[in-house]
Amino acid sequence: MASSLKFLRKLLLVLACVVLAGLFYLNALITDTFESKRYALPAQVYARPLELFVGARLPQAAVVQELERLGYRRVDRVRDRGQYEVFGTRMRLHSRGFVFPDGREPARMATLEFSATALDALSSAGAELDILRLEPTKMGGIYPAHGEDRILLRLDQVPETLQGGLLAIEDRSFYSHLGFSPTGIVRAAVGNMRSGRVVAGGSTITQQLVKNYYLSSERTIRRKVLELLMAVLIEAHYEKSEIFESYLNEVYLGQDGPRAIHGFALAALHYFDTPLEELGLHQQALLVGMIRGPSLYNPNRNPQRARERRDLVLQVMAEQGLINQEQAVVAQAMPLSVGGARRIDSYPAYLDLVRRHLKEQYRKQDYATAGLRIFTPFDPRLQDLLERSTTRVMDILNPAGDIQTASVVTRTVNGEVVAIVGGRKPRAAGFNRALDARRPAGSLLKPAVYLAALEQSERYTLATPLDDSPLRVAGPNGDVWAPRNFDRESHGDVLLHRSLAKSYNQATARLGMDIGLPAVVDMLQRLGLRQDMPKVPSLVLGAGEYSPLMMARVYQTIAVDGTRTPLRSILSIVNREGEILRNNITEYERAVDPRAIHLLHYALREVVREGTGRGVYRSLADDFHVAGKTGTTNDGRDSWFAGFSGDLLTVTWIGRDNNDATGLTGSSGALRVWSDFMAQAATRPLSYRMPSGVELHRVDDVSGELTGEGCKNARLLPFIVGSQPESSTGCTPKKDGIRGWFEKLFGGGD
Repeated sequence: MASSLKFLRKLLLVLACVVLAGLFYLNALITDTFESKRYALPAQVYARPLELFVGARLPQAAVVQELERLGYRRVDRVRDRGQYEVFGTRMRLHSRGFVFPDGREPARMATLEFSATALDALSSAGAELDILRLEPTKMGGIYPAHGEDRILLRLDQVPETLQGGLLAIEDRSFYSHLGFSPTGIVRAAVGNMRSGRVVAGGSTITQQLVKNYYLSSERTIRRKVLELLMAVLIEAHYEKSEIFESYLNEVYLGQDGPRAIHGFALAALHYFDTPLEELGLHQQALLVGMIRGPSLYNPNRNPQRARERRDLVLQVMAEQGLINQEQAVVAQAMPLSVGGARRIDSYPAYLDLVRRHLKEQYRKQDYATAGLRIFTPFDPRLQDLLERSTTRVMDILNPAGDIQTASVVTRTVNGEVVAIVGGRKPRAAGFNRALDARRPAGSLLKPAVYLAALEQSERYTLATPLDDSPLRVAGPNGDVWAPRNFDRESHGDVLLHRSLAKSYNQATARLGMDIGLPAVVDMLQRLGLRQDMPKVPSLVLGAGEYSPLMMARVYQTIAVDGTRTPLRSILSIVNREGEILRNNITEYERAVDPRAIHLLHYALREVVREGTGRGVYRSLADDFHVAGKTGTTNDGRDSWFAGFSGDLLTVTWIGRDNNDATGLTGSSGALRVWSDFMAQAATRPLSYRMPSGVELHRVDDVSGELTGEGCKNARLLPFIVGSQPESSTGCTPKKDGIRGWFEKLFGGGD
């Protein structure tokens, strides 16, 4: 008997040690991971804020569209944040305020007055306002592998009615129990015994938090015991307010595709497209009611069941004295007010670019869980215009939908990427052709050949005759490269500017062979092309594999007078404490002689006025000056257009994923998407600024010799000082010649 008692005591001691060890383990697990789990947040990506100031070229309709995108509600009279009203050409809005990397923008009431195309007046509280920044559009998130998403709020940011309703429904004794409710457990046990299985848990808010953080959703006695023990330990370590705040930010409230919706703040945006603090009582009650079963009470799938649950929550709140009966009745009469909620993650092509730039600076486990706020130059208005132009033109060109397209848009002044379309369905995630479709660029590479030549001003000018006759170039393996012009014709001697404007292959190939492939490769690298290029003669006509983003990098350098600027998709990165981790300052590096770039700009303007790109002026106003270049690859497999105005650069590609022929040229395909978009989006034409070291001379456009004003074939061309032709036609200057587009642009004088 004594030996049995001794054995039993040892067994009990071992069991006690095991239990204590288990408790120590659970305690360590909680203390070590509670904070990290509490703040494991995906990176949130924001678009540019809309900046409103007097003179901004924004019609009233564009501002209304932006407000609707941000979830502002149109009302008869503005009273609260997130509301606006329209009366004629005037508007009144109450902004929400926002903490930007450079400081806080306060919430304020503002009055705006518009003309047909611009903001004419801006005031707040009776005083003129210099600038009003609306909060930026949240364009998506970069999530951990488990796909959970949430927006953190402090407890004092959550409406008191929602807090009270939640406690009334889920855990009335929250502030008095130690992590579990004995009465709730007894009630659940009785229900489980009656049913013969585990159907209810009697969980407190603390236990629910434990389950969400640490445990599976299985219904077993073992898991329930662990849940209870861990709840007690959490209560021992943390204040009630911390636990409640964590629960409000963690509770699961539904699914948005692969993304799990956690927390009331994100749920408010998901179901109502409205910030949590702006929800009405009926909307708060709906979210509280969904906790019991987010799928069961989903208002979009089960509206009747959701309404009944909401009304029950409101009735309980009235019975508990949280609201009066009249408020409950009014709220119960309200509609569910869901169905028009936005899907936040709706710009996959641009987010893909942000992710790639992030990978250059952070480990994925850091930027996907550290709660970073990433501010980008992405412009939702320009993105919408680009998507509409893409869909409109592509539906005309290819109703069957089996030809793809991609576009990249940047701001010429600083290289900020503001819009991207990665495919025929712009909002669909998948293969991002703007970044990953690698195709020959065709004539889009020709400007690099001409630019390399124009830097040698002692040999080449815009008026240098080039030989556009057939040629054959033997390769090292015996292959022969014999390029032909698109029209299958030879054009004899043509001036250099005309050869580029008309995109003559034979003249370009001869020019490339004359200056040498190393000079062409060097120029492409200086313009920003980073990847390997085939060191073969056909490079001068676009051989190789290039994405629209790569071509945007090249043309960005051309657009800003030969200054290389990295393309940027991230402006600032801020951690969850509000500290700026990175400010990406625009970097400029002189890559090409600005005098040679100026001459190239002339030729690229001529492309769209007289050459292969002249179709752009079917969409653009005649006095809106742009420059650009078409590109077509063999058998019409790829259609390209790259061009820029004074404010925007856009590169567009069209082709098939299987590389079959499209039947489209650069001018009949990509140019049409480009011009349709730029006609709506670009606001500043190219201006003419002649750099130091360049002067104008009038030449004969056939022979390239100097000539006089009004003489036959007279054309005004820019030259690097000292490089103008030495010979002359001997024509006597006249005063009644025909003025060309460049002369009109310059002003008509020598």
